[in-house]
Amino acid sequence: MAKAVDNFTVQRRNAIKMLGIGSTTGLLGLFGSKAGHAATFDVSSYGNGMVPAKGVLAITDLRCAIIGGSPVIRITTNEGISGFGQAESSKKYLKPFVLFYKDYLIGEDPTNVERCMMKIRRMGAFKPWGAAVSAIEMALWDIAGKAAGLPVYKLLGGKIRDRVRIYNGGIERFNPLRASDTGIGPEYYAETVSRMKDAKEKVTIIKMAIAFHSSMGAKAPNFFYGDPMGPGNPPHANRGPITEQGLKRIINCVEAMKKVLGDEIGLALDCGPGFMLSDAIKLCKALEPYNLMWMEDLLTGDYRPYVMADDYLELTRSTTVPIHTGEQIYLRQNFRELIEKNAVRVIGPDVADVGGLAELKWIAEYADLHGIQIAPHGIFDGLIGNAAQVHVGAVMPQNFIAFEYSVASPAWWYDIITGLPDPIVKNGHIDVWDSPGLGVEFIVKEAKKYLAEEDKNFFD
Repeated sequence: MAKAVDNFTVQRRNAIKMLGIGSTTGLLGLFGSKAGHAATFDVSSYGNGMVPAKGVLAITDLRCAIIGGSPVIRITTNEGISGFGQAESSKKYLKPFVLFYKDYLIGEDPTNVERCMMKIRRMGAFKPWGAAVSAIEMALWDIAGKAAGLPVYKLLGGKIRDRVRIYNGGIERFNPLRASDTGIGPEYYAETVSRMKDAKEKVTIIKMAIAFHSSMGAKAPNFFYGDPMGPGNPPHANRGPITEQGLKRIINCVEAMKKVLGDEIGLALDCGPGFMLSDAIKLCKALEPYNLMWMEDLLTGDYRPYVMADDYLELTRSTTVPIHTGEQIYLRQNFRELIEKNAVRVIGPDVADVGGLAELKWIAEYADLHGIQIAPHGIFDGLIGNAAQVHVGAVMPQNFIAFEYSVASPAWWYDIITGLPDPIVKNGHIDVWDSPGLGVEFIVKEAKKYLAEEDKNFFD
């Protein structure tokens, strides 16, 4: 271990010296001779069976395996450096969409992350279809960092914080003590946040699913004017006008949670989508006295492939409660209207859906210029996704609040990944680590136990 640290220190010092030269040679030297040769190497020829010029780092394969339900991406190179990315565990169907991009990337220099992304980015879409592009981008940065001997956050501009704040995310969802997801009343909500308040991670912000983002839409009596849709429908399919009883139910549950949390821990609400604009305004105004961190996805979100910026603008102007949306949105262009109109107070892109780390950082910076905060989504992003969140969270501007923490599921994921801090979360934060790339690696011998037959060559 000491030798690895010493080598990294030497590589870092050399990289800093080269950057200090201020010349094109120095910048290319960050990746050794590989990046320098890339300018003269016809990368498209590699995909046609030609061998790259000596010293050129080139992509040789793009692979995808479903490990424990999560699509995992591996990009291999001719220099033996591999990079990994991960998509949400809810997207087990993603493999063919990942592999679609393979022919566009073979032969490219993976350290030219943006050039690679320009070839594939425009062929993604809103959640879930941007996930393949996002996971590939993670893997490219992982390779770039390893090739340079630097942590990814260094390549993204350098960190402004040494630890990154999280909010609960999967901590309660995968808690074995958690009650079944049928709670629709104040007692359930009070008990749940009490458990999270006492959890070992000591989070400082708790977000709770409520209203249409919870069981209320389907199971609470007389909750809304509409017919609840059954389990065979897409996630969060219910939508309609809220009844007075439904409105009171939400308010009573929030009141119960605030009694438990007081002013020690911030409370955010994941609300929909599903609200009518008039009901969203009414609910937000009713909840203003509770000093909520934000109310999320009232009108759109999740698997809704549109933004509705004008509706969000009217909602935001009607209340002091910070309005939040954005987990389903793909690419900076699709955040432009929300941000430029100041249609929300908080945005929540997911690094595993929005287009990757660099895309998320760009959006955060543009939002900061408009006085908008950012709290990235990430509940199902997995351990590699958590690593990506930490690296980009370290470099985002001061409008960053926290990212949504993903708990490994199944729990054996913790036995097949190395490189994360132990414990991962301390006092609601994750310390930023300095190992090259994303800084996490598979324990291949252990991970192979969980590969399906069709993926048995994934690590070869």
